[in-house]
Amino acid sequence: MDLRTIAAVDLAEAIRAREVSSAEAVGSALERLKAVNEACNAVVSTDTEEALAAAGKTDAAIAAGEPTGPLAGVPLAHKDMFDRAGKIPSWGARIRREKPCNEDNTLIARLKAAGSIQIAALHLTEFAFGPTGHNYVLGHARNPWDPARITGGSSSGSAICVATGVVPAALGSDTAGSLRLPAAACNVASLKGTWTRVSRAGAMPLSPSLDCVGPIARDVRDLALLFGTIAGHDPRDGFSSRRPVPDYLALLDQPVDGLKLGVDERLVAEAHPEVQQRLDGAMKILEKAGARRISVRFQDWKTLDHLTQLLQLPEVASAHGPYLRKRGADYGPQVRARLEFGHFISGADHQTALRARGTMLARVLTETYANCDMVVLPTFADPLPTIAELDVGGGPSLMAAMARVILFTRPVNYLGLPALTLPYPREGYLPNGFQIVGRPFEEARMLAVGRAYQREVPAEVAGV
Repeated sequence: MDLRTIAAVDLAEAIRAREVSSAEAVGSALERLKAVNEACNAVVSTDTEEALAAAGKTDAAIAAGEPTGPLAGVPLAHKDMFDRAGKIPSWGARIRREKPCNEDNTLIARLKAAGSIQIAALHLTEFAFGPTGHNYVLGHARNPWDPARITGGSSSGSAICVATGVVPAALGSDTAGSLRLPAAACNVASLKGTWTRVSRAGAMPLSPSLDCVGPIARDVRDLALLFGTIAGHDPRDGFSSRRPVPDYLALLDQPVDGLKLGVDERLVAEAHPEVQQRLDGAMKILEKAGARRISVRFQDWKTLDHLTQLLQLPEVASAHGPYLRKRGADYGPQVRARLEFGHFISGADHQTALRARGTMLARVLTETYANCDMVVLPTFADPLPTIAELDVGGGPSLMAAMARVILFTRPVNYLGLPALTLPYPREGYLPNGFQIVGRPFEEARMLAVGRAYQREVPAEVAGV
């Protein structure tokens, strides 16, 4: 059994069957974590003693025939932005909570109740506010497929540790692409659910109108398992949806024959020619699985992107206003420059963007989705850049550089739509990926498409 490549679904079954112990799985993950962190700067802190103790308890419970959860004994690691009882999350920054948390974040608690074991807290862009993996406080994250390349952000460490086989899955967050970009850059998959599908209680807020939390994994089955574990209403987050949570894992094998996938050729033409070519190759694989390609149009993509910024930047600036006034020097240059920009957007403009949101979503569902079930877009507009190319600090090129990175991801957050990112076939290229954007709360159908795709393009592990 290769503990680097095994999916969480299969590892949990092997641990229940006593084919491998949780102690072995956790110990192996912790050992790999050291080498991966040295190569990629993926880890903020480790939980070695707590993880090994939890693994021992899990093994004893299984040996005694006690009931266990669907993730019992499986090592996981998560972005260091979630509250955990007795710990102070780093938020990837010099500024953080002054006292340890009193209780676990809701999602951490749900994963723990399902039996999973957290082995580490992982690298993120400072305050989760950056799409590249640069962090001037913790140091920049490095891509496991090519250390000179960006990892994508802000869930950098989560994507690295999944890509290298340290853990089969990890939690991250997504406000403008922070699950999808690192997944694409590191050759793995991610799922950003419909806004409100997953609670944000006990997670560091960035822009509450846009923030989503979700899983990164190599295997789409693990996305389904984790998403089903963390989704659902939470009294601690009044915005969280009360809709019943489907059994995503049980629905993975539903047919995709005849499913209509929309492509906006005019919008995709803004991507680099290599990205357009690779997207076309991915579409051919989906068509081979039975899906149909349909031409669609987003009439107002640039407007959607502008409205996203009017919503996001003032919310982020508001949250950080007191810190900026008193501790401005404690911010890295990229994050500080973008935070300051938010103070120049008026309250009237922010409210206009908020009020327009429902109208714009209705228009997109009525027009763009009129003849299709889902839309397919690139995740990155360009081939994977180097860390040096985007190491622009807070200079005048910052906003334009960031806008290009999140060209295809940011408006999806404004619309609140779910998005599944999958890797292109590598075929000698560096990693990159595309996103399937669904209608609200249609994550189950999207995951079924992802499952069909992975039958042709299986998951890989980076050789760090």
